[in-house]
Amino acid sequence: MIRNCFLIAVALLLAGCAGLRSVAPPASEAEERQVIQLIGYAQRVAAMNAEQQRREYSATSQAFAKDKDAMSRMRLALLVATPGASVHDAARAANLLEPMAASGDAASPLSLLARLLHAHLIDRASERASEQKRASQMREQIDTLKEVERTLRQQLDEMKEVERTIMQRGLESQPRRR
Repeated sequence: MIRNCFLIAVALLLAGCAGLRSVAPPASEAEERQVIQLIGYAQRVAAMNAEQQRREYSATSQAFAKDKDAMSRMRLALLVATPGASVHDAARAANLLEPMAASGDAASPLSLLARLLHAHLIDRASERASEQKRASQMREQIDTLKEVERTLRQQLDEMKEVERTIMQRGLESQPRRR
C-alpha cells in the first residue's frame, strides 16, 4: 500500500515537472527557433563560394542598415565571422555582437549565442595577437642571428687573409733554390 502511494506520488511529481517544462514562454521558443535558423544560416554561408558570399554580404548589409534588429545583426555577424569567407572581418563581427553579448537577458537563447560567438572571436583575436608577437620576436631573433653570421664570416675572411699573408711572408723569407 505504501509502495503504491509512493509510486503514485512519484508519477504525479514527474507529470507535474513535465508539464512545467513544456510550458515555456512563447518568446523563448521563438528565440530557440531563431537560434536554430541562425546555425543553419551559418552552415549555408560556410558552404557558399566567394561570389555567393559577397552577394549575401551585400543583401545582409542592406537588411541590417534598414532594420537593426537582433536577427539581422546576428546574420551579418555570422557572415563576417565565417573563417575563410571572402568577406571575413572578425573585428566587425565582434563589434556587431558586443551589444547583444552584453545585454542583461542571460537566459535568452539569442543572447547566449551572441555571447558564445563574441567570446570565441575575442579569444581568436587574442591568439592571433600573441602569434603575431611571437612571429615578430622570431624575426628579430633571425635578424640578430644573421648579423652574428655576417660578423663571423667577416672574421673568418679576415683570418684567412692573415693566414695567406703569413704563408706569403714565409715563402718570401725562405732562400731560393737554384
